[in-house]
Amino acid sequence: MTAPTFLGRVGSVAGSTVSVRQAESVASGISIIGGRSYRVAQVGSFVRIPQGYHDLYGVISEVGAQATPETLVDASQRGESWMTVQLVGEIVETSFERGISQYPGINDEVHLVTEDDLSRIYGGIDVGQVVIGRLAGAESIPVRIDLDRLVTRHSAVLGSTGSGKSTTVASLLRSICQSADGAHCTSARILLLDIHGEYGDALKSVAAVFRVNTSEADEQPLHVPYWALDTAQLVEFLMGKLNEPAYTGVFDKIQAAKLAVADGVPGVDVNALTINTPLPFSLKQLWFDLIDPEYKTWADKERTKPALDEAGDAATLRPPKYQPPGAGSALPDINQHGFLNIRRQLTQMRSRLLDRQYDFMLRPGDWEPDLKGKPKKDLPDLLKSWFGHDKPITVLDLSGVPSAVLVHLIGGILNITYEAMFWGRSLPEGGRNRPELVVMEEAHRYLGKDADNPARDMVQRIVKEGRKFGVGAMIISQRPSEIDETILSQCGTLMALRLSNSADQGKVKAALPDSLGGLVDTLPVLRTGEAIIMGEAARLPIRCRINLPPEGARPNSADPNVTTAWSKPRGDEDYERLAAAWRSQDPKWSDPKKEKA
Repeated sequence: MTAPTFLGRVGSVAGSTVSVRQAESVASGISIIGGRSYRVAQVGSFVRIPQGYHDLYGVISEVGAQATPETLVDASQRGESWMTVQLVGEIVETSFERGISQYPGINDEVHLVTEDDLSRIYGGIDVGQVVIGRLAGAESIPVRIDLDRLVTRHSAVLGSTGSGKSTTVASLLRSICQSADGAHCTSARILLLDIHGEYGDALKSVAAVFRVNTSEADEQPLHVPYWALDTAQLVEFLMGKLNEPAYTGVFDKIQAAKLAVADGVPGVDVNALTINTPLPFSLKQLWFDLIDPEYKTWADKERTKPALDEAGDAATLRPPKYQPPGAGSALPDINQHGFLNIRRQLTQMRSRLLDRQYDFMLRPGDWEPDLKGKPKKDLPDLLKSWFGHDKPITVLDLSGVPSAVLVHLIGGILNITYEAMFWGRSLPEGGRNRPELVVMEEAHRYLGKDADNPARDMVQRIVKEGRKFGVGAMIISQRPSEIDETILSQCGTLMALRLSNSADQGKVKAALPDSLGGLVDTLPVLRTGEAIIMGEAARLPIRCRINLPPEGARPNSADPNVTTAWSKPRGDEDYERLAAAWRSQDPKWSDPKKEKA
């Protein structure tokens, strides 16, 4: 009697590709086995090929005419139904291993994979196995991924707009924050860079949310102190390009300012201090010290008495006013000491410091030093606020960050994260004892192939070296073809949702660990919230229906309902409020006067 899981027999074998002649008794559709429903002979379904004491496992990549072997001469055989199967692994004794040690023979039986088979592959509910969804071909079967490999070997979530990418990420992060038995992972540590402000409300119950423009009582203001960023990139952002003498003069001033506050700071060796040592210094005082020599003139030939009309003020960024130099040898005499010819650059620096949209970085609250370089809070307070709170997720909402500084800011945030985890790797707070997963939403905006890209450079460093020091990366993008190839190639796990662009599909196909071109061909027709998961964290390439987060815990990324919005009567509209929301760069802005009333 034929087993209910019987699909057909092996007709030909070519490497890892197996052609299977489908049995006449098997009809494509749904089969009920053991009270559970399974989709039969469909692309993405699993098959099992018994080999004595162990079984081979594969994935159906083609069905029908395209799967018929070209070598068949008999017309009657060409009329039969065929499937193409890609072998992916085997069970030896009791454990599943990727790759195969032997090939099937002609006429070997091919069977449908049941839940019992999958439990043998995934090992049931083990520590480190995270349930993220249901098998698309048999929705009663949970899909589990390996948390250790997901974090340490890096991952990418790819999908076109509207494919359910944001909801998938929210569901995935919530699943990660729960262990296999449902207990809360109290020591989980995830940093999410939220470019569009979609995840703050969705993950509020499990996340500490930092936002540039806070509007909720349970949110915290986002501050990224400039003195913790790369100094060369900071100077370029403030002043633009400088010539070599000017760079040297500016860096000497910064190093002297850091040296002035270094005494007694734990871990700082004044003899080994560099401009990138994360010590606070005052940008206002730096500007004042640089601008004074640019305008200074002397009232005497000995240059002992400045020809000063009005003293400047570093705190308010008011430049000093000197008498203009006289013609030829006449007094006042022009200054020739400390003169770097950077008036234009210092004017740009002043405008940056006065621009309120950069306050989160250039005026970072309690982390802003006074003119002597002393802040109320220092680097340990910043690291504790991001990584030491009692929630497993930290959401950095960057939706209010100007695009001109976004790449540099993300590069700075990643640099702070990586350096802290790297240098503290042996400590209880470091990366090896409490690994850090960095989730980067809308990655194509800042991980492109630009020549000067600090964010890309830092992510390249993380994906190449982060595994050793407990820093993992998760790249999220709707345009994988625009992401730097080095970064994408280092992502050991891919979760591909619906992708319609051929260039993006090609990126996924090139990154496949197994020759499963047929699976990639299904990317344009995946349902919303459905993904093909392949790589290190998934023992088998699998088509998965991701679990939906509960209502009220989903990202603010749903499409507006145009029909409903355009059909309802127009209410009172307040464009003063609209303009105020734009000016404040806060979509939730409300008039404080009306609130008091």
